Amino acid sequence: MNWLTNFRTPGLKGLLGNKKDTPDNLWLKCPTSGELVYRSDLEETHYVTPAGAHLRISPRRRFRLFFDNENWEPIPLPPVAADPLKFKDDKTYPSRIKAAKSKIAKREKEEAPDPSAAAPIAQDDCMAAAFGRIDGIPTVLLAQDFAFMGGSLGMAAGEAFITAAQMAVARKAAFVICTASGGARMQEGTLSLMQMPRTTLAIQEVKEAGLPYIVVLCDPTSGGVSASYAMLGDVHIAEPGAMIAFSGPRVIEQTIREKLPEGFQRAEFLREKGAVDIVADRRELKTTLARVLGHLMPKRAAAEKDVTDLPVLAPSADAPAPKSKR
Repeated sequence: MNWLTNFRTPGLKGLLGNKKDTPDNLWLKCPTSGELVYRSDLEETHYVTPAGAHLRISPRRRFRLFFDNENWEPIPLPPVAADPLKFKDDKTYPSRIKAAKSKIAKREKEEAPDPSAAAPIAQDDCMAAAFGRIDGIPTVLLAQDFAFMGGSLGMAAGEAFITAAQMAVARKAAFVICTASGGARMQEGTLSLMQMPRTTLAIQEVKEAGLPYIVVLCDPTSGGVSASYAMLGDVHIAEPGAMIAFSGPRVIEQTIREKLPEGFQRAEFLREKGAVDIVADRRELKTTLARVLGHLMPKRAAAEKDVTDLPVLAPSADAPAPKSKR
């Protein structure tokens, strides 16, 4: 060590302050415009940037966005085999699961610093499910978390989907899912692909019960998810700019050796082609979803309205007396 490395300007550290006091997540960069946006500002806009980019959000934020009064009941999801194939690449499968859970736990502490004051979340993999009401209509909402191993479809996700679908049937509620996934989970091989037909059968049970199944397509929705339950809804609603595909555009371009059109596989492009019914801004998503559910469950929607808000009409003197039924 010499005098250059040991040199420190007197009082400089006190003037600059302690660097550790500055939060690490104070800003977020908009992927569309490249500008830095205050995280606190994004909280008010449900993580939609001024340029209109819809950033990925957690299941907790989805529940807070959709459910009335931010009130919901978490649905416990069944456990599955931890490492059925003993898969290992540069890391073991259990170590990847552990790292993903640690990442989600850290995010939960940021979003709900006081667990006793916040509604609970039951999430052990990439899915979280809850029961609540959307504009008074009973609804089971299943949210897929891209932050957990890319929202990949595995046995845990399949069991979560089936459990949520069965809960919707049991409670005669609408079934809504927010999809966000890169596809099937390769660490589970064929077992992950088996979830595609299993979830399809669960959807059939919901429809046989006369209940609506609504899909909210978020960025990205691809692979085995887009090839199964993401495209089997009664109504498909997509967030603006969401990438919805089976294979990515680069793979397709390399296969057909042609340049794809602008906006290919984006929500707006698919709406023009008829694969998506509605493209709705996240800030208007609850209103849009409530209107759709009101049309698909008109009797339940009418039953949930508070009758005390309706005017009380006195019977007319000229009105005929009701006939007795025998």
